[in-house]
Amino acid sequence: MAAVDMTEGKITRHLIRYSVPLVLGNLFQLTYNAVDSIIAGRFIGKEALAAEGMASPVMNIVILGISGICMGAGVLMSEFFGAKQYEKLKREMATAVLFGLYFSLVVIALGIAGTPGLLRALNVPEELMGMTTVYLRIIFIGAPFTYFYNALASALKSVGDSKTPLKFLMFSSVLNGVLDLIFIGILGFGIVCSAVTTVVAEAVSAGLSIWYVYHKIPALQLKREEFRIDGPLLKMTLQYGTVTALQQSCQPVGKLLIQGSINTLGVDTIAAFNAVTRMDDFAFTPGQSISHGITTFVAQNRGAKKTERMHEGFRKGIRLEFLYWICICGFVLVFRRPIVGLFVTGESAAAIVTIGSQYLGTMAFFYLFPAMTNGVQGFYRGMGMMKMTLLGTFIQTSLRVIFTWVLTPRMGIYGVAFACAIGWSVMLLVQVPYYFRERRSH
Repeated sequence: MAAVDMTEGKITRHLIRYSVPLVLGNLFQLTYNAVDSIIAGRFIGKEALAAEGMASPVMNIVILGISGICMGAGVLMSEFFGAKQYEKLKREMATAVLFGLYFSLVVIALGIAGTPGLLRALNVPEELMGMTTVYLRIIFIGAPFTYFYNALASALKSVGDSKTPLKFLMFSSVLNGVLDLIFIGILGFGIVCSAVTTVVAEAVSAGLSIWYVYHKIPALQLKREEFRIDGPLLKMTLQYGTVTALQQSCQPVGKLLIQGSINTLGVDTIAAFNAVTRMDDFAFTPGQSISHGITTFVAQNRGAKKTERMHEGFRKGIRLEFLYWICICGFVLVFRRPIVGLFVTGESAAAIVTIGSQYLGTMAFFYLFPAMTNGVQGFYRGMGMMKMTLLGTFIQTSLRVIFTWVLTPRMGIYGVAFACAIGWSVMLLVQVPYYFRERRSH
């Protein structure tokens, strides 16, 4: 069995061994949309790149809402695993999977019906409305696959196995890219094919996860009679998961509102913003993965009642976050123009690259803030303090949206970078003092 008990052994080694596969796995997951955007921009046109950019925040609401519920369930499963309560671990997994099935069906129905109205509310240009609507509706159909993969990945991560989900994401990401190149790059199919290949890749990763659990992880294998929802555990899952889902969804909701501001600035600016936010996603992901490592570490040691080890793990996790920021800042400063250039070609490419590289040149320094906020959020999730994570994210998102609408009419997408920095700074001013007050009180 690939499970790892984090209540014993060297802390930094546990965090690195857990986080590195998550970093790689999440980067591969992001390549789903990045590959779609690069191929769409180069082989279909800047309109397709802009359409996928406008669809992205809506997709992220679904994905992060789903992963938020799974993350809440994962915290409970980590705690049960740390406390050696294996029967409870399996009941929690069954509850999360069955609830997710019903939840996914609701997402499909609401998504397909509500897409046109939502896009109109976001000021999507009329010439892009049809393309964006079709793309988004197909993505909604893949919601069950997204949920099942995230639920099973959370179960595996809760027992310390973060490597296996990485392997499946690697395979499905490569599959997604190959299918895009064949059907769009070579055969010339349009944006519908881009959405379909993403859904196919999600289905493959979900199927591989199911196969692995039932062949390799006895502690997570559910028999037919065990597939039932446990009422008390569902209540706990929703207490943790709903708050986490709201917290996770705050970010893409904020992106939606920000996108509404960007959509008034023209197709070139929309395309540039899509390119730089892809880079933002890649930049944030490793910090978020270290945060998940902190969450699992803290939750397992909380279950084992090892308080001092729990806090020591948090401190060492913050150090890893800082070291990561130094690396990503240097990388983005050196390669910001080639990064944006990957997404565009044609007459307007130079203008788009100039707009995007200016944004990334400033944002590279500001990436320090989310590195720190991710570490703090990881600790609070591991402690089960989901309301604090929601409060922090709500503060950050609200301020970012407000200042984006104030600054972008004057500064374009460059103003978004400063709006983000303001939100992250205030979030830290609220959460860090609270941590030290709680630490002293215990």
